[in-house]
Amino acid sequence: MNKFLYFVRNVIKLKTETLKNILLDTGIVWILLFGFLTNHSCSNNDGKQTQSDFVSIFNGENLDGWINHGEEKWYVENGEIICESGSKAEYGYLSTEKFYDDFELKLQFKQEANGNSGVFFRSTLEGTKITGWQVEVAPPEHHTGGIYESYGRGWLIQPPIEKDKALKMGEWNEMRVLVVGDKVTTWVNGTEMISLEDEKIGMGKGSIALQIHDGGGIKVRWKNLQVRTIN
Repeated sequence: MNKFLYFVRNVIKLKTETLKNILLDTGIVWILLFGFLTNHSCSNNDGKQTQSDFVSIFNGENLDGWINHGEEKWYVENGEIICESGSKAEYGYLSTEKFYDDFELKLQFKQEANGNSGVFFRSTLEGTKITGWQVEVAPPEHHTGGIYESYGRGWLIQPPIEKDKALKMGEWNEMRVLVVGDKVTTWVNGTEMISLEDEKIGMGKGSIALQIHDGGGIKVRWKNLQVRTIN
């Protein structure tokens, strides 16, 4: 009987020690895992950029939040912004009240008639004299997606001619513009058109602005304008 009790006590002691070791090992694993996740989270937030979700910058009903520069026509129809040449057939701009430094912009455009227009970034205006940089929106073979500096250096970069086939004249096109620091990248219908690094762009500050070119006979539709800021 004494031998049996001695055996039972040893078994219980062994199982207790085993359970302690398991719990100890599990605890160590959880501590290490928690430390890794904490350090990883801190490293992601230390000195790296954060980004917001995409938000609409056009409410689909009116031009609240936008400023009209010039005498060309800007109006809302069927949830779209429409720019159309006026009687003077001059340059015109519709700019956001808010400034955007580093951001990604998504929008759709549809060119009717001539369709020569553009999307400016980090821009400021005095009347219809604009500073900043334009992502070209133009008829075929006129460098849609390229970067032009008005009242400055002119064309900074034009897409290779073979990329022009990405543009669908007279149909809805999707454009993306990514501006971070001194680098800008543009896409049309999923095709990367250009990628440019430029010191002067890196120093720019201002709004997003839609353009209508001078010359008359132009009509362009815009919709689904969304932006996410990058801090």
